[in-house]
Amino acid sequence: LIDKEMAKLFEERMKLSHEVAIFKIKNGLAIEDKVRENQLIKQNSSYIESDEIKEYYIDFLNDLMTTSKKYQKRIVQGMNVAYCGVEGAFAHIASKKVFDSQNLVSYPSFNQAYQAVVDGKADACLLPIENSFAGDVGEVLDLIFSGPLYINNVIDVEITHNLLAKKGTNIKNIKKVISHPQALSQCNSYILEKGFEKVESSNTAIAAYELSQSDDDSVAVIASKEVANLYDLEVLQANINESRNNTTRFAVFSKVLNKRKVVNKMGEHFILVFTVLNEAGALAQTLNIIGAHNFNMRTLRSRPMKELLWNYYFFVEADGDINCSDGHDMIKELSS
Repeated sequence: LIDKEMAKLFEERMKLSHEVAIFKIKNGLAIEDKVRENQLIKQNSSYIESDEIKEYYIDFLNDLMTTSKKYQKRIVQGMNVAYCGVEGAFAHIASKKVFDSQNLVSYPSFNQAYQAVVDGKADACLLPIENSFAGDVGEVLDLIFSGPLYINNVIDVEITHNLLAKKGTNIKNIKKVISHPQALSQCNSYILEKGFEKVESSNTAIAAYELSQSDDDSVAVIASKEVANLYDLEVLQANINESRNNTTRFAVFSKVLNKRKVVNKMGEHFILVFTVLNEAGALAQTLNIIGAHNFNMRTLRSRPMKELLWNYYFFVEADGDINCSDGHDMIKELSS
């Protein structure tokens, strides 16, 4: 009961923090105000009678003020959104589409971008889960299964690869092409036809930046047109990927499950990740429960669990609204 009451009071206090943030915006005040914070800590800690407990209450107040300031910063400055890569990379392009005017923060790996949300350094992160040509992004699927974050949106981004080089470069002089392994894979036929040497890079935009700093006119990169504009490179040849239907699906991750209906061009759908006992019929029983509640499975994938040899977890994407009564009943049955 005490915890329930504290939760209500916390919510009320955060609503007041919201009002304070609006006041600070209107009056051009800083989020940080150490003098005022120390005054409040001194005043509020006087309500505690036990000297032994008072020192812990002061710690509690400090933590509460830190949380309030984080909330106010989001209101004043916008959300911090983590993505993997650098400016101009496809993840950055996707992030701008979803979070137009928010603060986009670059991280060097999928895990670091994900962990930034877990640690509270970012409010959300956007990571690729599947490419229509290259398939699943296994590292991100593993994070979905093992991590605490929820997927609250999925966006499809059309991937168009282009051959970029320093301005004035003749395509006949190109001997080597640098890009991310997936981009190289998706343009493999073109690369073989031209006889280019393939060199892998951690990111398409990083490869473009490094080329922009180089004087070597025998090197080209594979990247987006946005990257060409960003690093003053020339598009030697556009649309060089093998498949003209090359799309990457990006998922938005956050700490809180969004229970509002989110409908995109593919309609309402949801993602479940789970594991079952390693015994005959266990998976079939699970899939029957999903079907019995009138949810049509669009995708079923399996991935090995790293810590348990020959054990797997499953990734299901299904049509429908999981927040309806059928969805709640289904989750209860699956949990058992």
